[in-house]
Amino acid sequence: MSPAIATVCCVFMVLGLFWLDRDKEGRTSVALWIPVVWLWLACSRMISGWLITEPDVGKSADQVVDGTPVDRLVLSGLLAVGLVILFSRRKQAAKLLRANTCIIVFLAYCAVSLLWSDFPGVAFKRWIRNVADLTMILIVLSDRDPLTATQRVLARLSYILIPLSILLIKYYPALGVNYGPWGGVADYAGVANNKNSLGAICLCFGVGALWRFLTACRSREAIGRTRHMIAQGVVLAMVMYLFGKINAVTATSTLVMASLLLLISNLRAVVRRPAIVHLAIAAMLAVSVCVVFFGASPGALEAMGRNSTLTDRTAVWGVLLSQAQSPWLGTGFESFWLGPRLEMLWRRYWWHPGQAHNGYLEIFINLGWVGILLLAVILARGYRSAFRTWRNRLPMGSLRLAYIFVGLVFNFTEAAFFRMQAPVWVFLLFGLVNVPPVSNRKTEPTDRNLFRHSTAMDWHVVLPIRCDDLICKPFSGSVPRSPSSGPQMQI
Repeated sequence: MSPAIATVCCVFMVLGLFWLDRDKEGRTSVALWIPVVWLWLACSRMISGWLITEPDVGKSADQVVDGTPVDRLVLSGLLAVGLVILFSRRKQAAKLLRANTCIIVFLAYCAVSLLWSDFPGVAFKRWIRNVADLTMILIVLSDRDPLTATQRVLARLSYILIPLSILLIKYYPALGVNYGPWGGVADYAGVANNKNSLGAICLCFGVGALWRFLTACRSREAIGRTRHMIAQGVVLAMVMYLFGKINAVTATSTLVMASLLLLISNLRAVVRRPAIVHLAIAAMLAVSVCVVFFGASPGALEAMGRNSTLTDRTAVWGVLLSQAQSPWLGTGFESFWLGPRLEMLWRRYWWHPGQAHNGYLEIFINLGWVGILLLAVILARGYRSAFRTWRNRLPMGSLRLAYIFVGLVFNFTEAAFFRMQAPVWVFLLFGLVNVPPVSNRKTEPTDRNLFRHSTAMDWHVVLPIRCDDLICKPFSGSVPRSPSSGPQMQI
């Protein structure tokens, strides 16, 4: 098949996925396109990245520090528009910020750490990008319907980036395949910069597609359910195809465990015994730690294409710890991989590392033990909030738990905590950000009881609804007499 015909087929596939996933009842704001564009760039390449097709390993240390003015202009414009949108929603934004003070405190500490950074200017630019990541998430979650907005974001990103990655790898290798200094071995990058970034993209959208597939399975609309299931099934199939092409061990194993968590959290028996979710997460984390850090199963690492050094990662970890300046405060936010330290590491390692390949170590060398402590508080509070959302049987609960689990495991061998525009970090924010419930002055619904109001002539009927596992069933009960109503009605 020629590249032109393949491109036409890819366009029709993208349009077909959007047609299958159409939802006439869902209403979202036009402003949702701003975070979508931001996430498109975060999950693929910057503008300059599409113009420069060489792999990252060819960059110099000065290029890492300087950046490109085109990217700064585009990202600054998106951030400015995003802040205007949040200002127009200042009431909702203020509630979200008050509900997530831990994240705000962490960002404030990152800003303070610029005082002892060797490169405060560069670090400040990267701090602004992290603020922009949070801004985009707040725009999505402050929309009139956060659930529909999240689904639209996942659809607009996955329906384009995943098929486009396959197209670039198969028919446009100059854009989708890198041939770096690793013996001429093909590095399948797709829309990303390298295979690890593509693996992170497939991981995040694979989790989102499986969550939407399971959500569609519980839908009562037979026609709509079938359409949504087909669309998400196609995305999952393309994600599996890409994982078969690339050698992204961390992303692949994390997706398997996150998928298992999604399946477990959607079982009726588990919903009635929530402690099983805690045990499942703890067990998978414990197994991952034992295999990765303690060598509990060398055969498992060999089966995944890794050795006891995790492809020279453990050797780098020792060097990074020896270069750490202050164990309590670190070198300053996103300041370690700059200047003389970066040049020394690049002279020592021919493959030019640009991160610690461990998110927890990355936080330590940049922000010290204070940063580790604040990160632990953020993760603990975010997990508690996500678990409470899932236990209240809200649709976003299982997705939030899955993305938090992905962030915890992925950072064992990759650095994605507060990493500017890293896909795993951005979607981890979806899981960590607590959305406060919308209160009603007339009736305050409890966690497990919803109230539906309807008025017919001079009757004011209140129908209590108890949310079951998969369907909501009305239950019998007497309704108190309304002041303006007639005799008491039995439901």
